[in-house]
Amino acid sequence: MRSNRLAVLFLILSPTTVASEPGPQLGKRLSAQEIQAMDRHVFPDGTGLPEGQGNAQQGAMTYAQKCAHCHGSKGAGGTAGELVGHSPLDGPHPDQSIGNYWPYASTLFDFIQRSMPLDAPGSLSANEIYSLCAYLLELNGVIRAGTTIDQKTLAEIGMPNRNGFISLWPEPSVNSKH
Repeated sequence: MRSNRLAVLFLILSPTTVASEPGPQLGKRLSAQEIQAMDRHVFPDGTGLPEGQGNAQQGAMTYAQKCAHCHGSKGAGGTAGELVGHSPLDGPHPDQSIGNYWPYASTLFDFIQRSMPLDAPGSLSANEIYSLCAYLLELNGVIRAGTTIDQKTLAEIGMPNRNGFISLWPEPSVNSKH
């Protein structure tokens, strides 16, 4: 009996037993191809924005299908945060919505591309994302109705709170290399 316990203990402690990788063993290992597909970066100056275009009319349809169930009708908020708001940041109930808080329009594209919709991140095409950006920027009063945006025009949009942040780094130039 004692020798059986020693044998079991030896097997448990032996390095030749089943090798497993350290860590919590959650999820699955990604292939190099899957990692490369997620390795997309969009910078404030627009570097990294893909080809494509969209307008608010197209964005409204995509929003209704893929966003409204969390963000509410016209970005007013639902189970997820509001996307459209007009309360001043220095008021009693400040909105940190796209139009009055975000400093760069390119950040909107980057955020949607990486993490939306919540149940299928990375599933939207560049055209769908440009259209959603146009829709949300139009609802926030940042761009005029009917404006089509693309990689050049999105990077040029001046957000209302652009100068509301203090930078720890020098301002990137449009032609800078990242």
